[in-house]
Amino acid sequence: MKLMKKIFYVLLIFIIILPIFNNLSFATELNAESEAALLAELSTGKIIYKKNAKEVRYPASTTKIMTALLTLENCELTDTATVSHNALQLVPSGYSNANLQEGEILTIEDLLYALLVKSANEAANVLAEHISGSIEEFSNMMNSRAKELGCENTNFVNPNGVHNENHYSTAYDLFLIATEAMKNETFRKIVSTPTYTLPATNKYPSADRSFPNTNDLIRVNKSNRADNYYYEDAIGIKTGYTKEARNCLVAASNRDGLEFITVVLGSSTNENGLSERYLDTINMFDYGYENYMQTNIVKENDTIDTIEIKNGTKESKNMKVVIKDSIDAIVSKDLDINNISPTINLNENLRAPISAGEKVGTISYSIDDINYSSDLLAGSTVYEKTDISIYLIIAGLAILLFAIILMPKKKHSRNKYYKKRK
Repeated sequence: MKLMKKIFYVLLIFIIILPIFNNLSFATELNAESEAALLAELSTGKIIYKKNAKEVRYPASTTKIMTALLTLENCELTDTATVSHNALQLVPSGYSNANLQEGEILTIEDLLYALLVKSANEAANVLAEHISGSIEEFSNMMNSRAKELGCENTNFVNPNGVHNENHYSTAYDLFLIATEAMKNETFRKIVSTPTYTLPATNKYPSADRSFPNTNDLIRVNKSNRADNYYYEDAIGIKTGYTKEARNCLVAASNRDGLEFITVVLGSSTNENGLSERYLDTINMFDYGYENYMQTNIVKENDTIDTIEIKNGTKESKNMKVVIKDSIDAIVSKDLDINNISPTINLNENLRAPISAGEKVGTISYSIDDINYSSDLLAGSTVYEKTDISIYLIIAGLAILLFAIILMPKKKHSRNKYYKKRK
């Protein structure tokens, strides 16, 4: 009896603490060391992991993502800008620069490479002055655009992230800004460039200003050192550092079309001297690819139903309803997609005539609070059925007309008429 009681108590304790152990194992599976962090799928914005994501922090040079976005939205790559004395003087000692010269004329494209690859602070100032005339006005543009993108806890006072107590953002807001920037193919190309060399210009006669990307994730490194942070699937985006902000990184990766975006702010080095911003980013990428996948829910032109159109002809009234576009979703790998039921909304009072390819409704799937949808189209033409009485009237008129045409004409003899007259 005592043995049974002991077994019972052991089982009870096990049942109580099992959920705690489960929670602990999940937390250690993905637990960023950085003070703020976020992992999301890029195309849908699905947030997979977050830590202090809406906590206000200093963004340092990740600010330059917004500067690049506004530049791409307001300039042509072949436009040129001139480096002003003010643009150079506003960069404090110790901040990154591309050795631009006062009076130097560069294309917008070259300035963007200096901005995003070298993280050149004077390049940010040159672009700001070129676009809006002053740093202050450009900062207003940055804040206005941030609000348009849904940023609620961001305020910019300069285009480069030079420290200022009134210059701040959050991991979530930087995610919103970077997501918008990654829609631009030129931005993608630049932030994934491992090294870049500025050309000779009117003020700099040599093409020797070569610089590697500040983002270690995208620079191929074949060493076996623990501080080799190269990540084969990485495609950008932007590092940042100031003493007050500490290490920051907004990054993106692509593996077989599945893209993730990460943000880490307030990172340091761990006890082994390794960079937490890179370790956290790599761990988040790995977690995303190990636990999530992009899967097809329905394909283009799939038939989802066949419905009867009441006023359609006998031959055409059974109309197939087909998907206009394929629907791909980002789902957890342990999710059974066969258990996902769609919401189908057909147009009210569907009546013939209906042309093949005409929109007849919508279909949507809600997965983890994200809505995936497509239009529904008519898979074939439905012809209108005409009332039988109309057919009878038309047929009757046709018979009557035909009879009139065939009716024999009565002949009159003029000779007989004249004879009677005589």
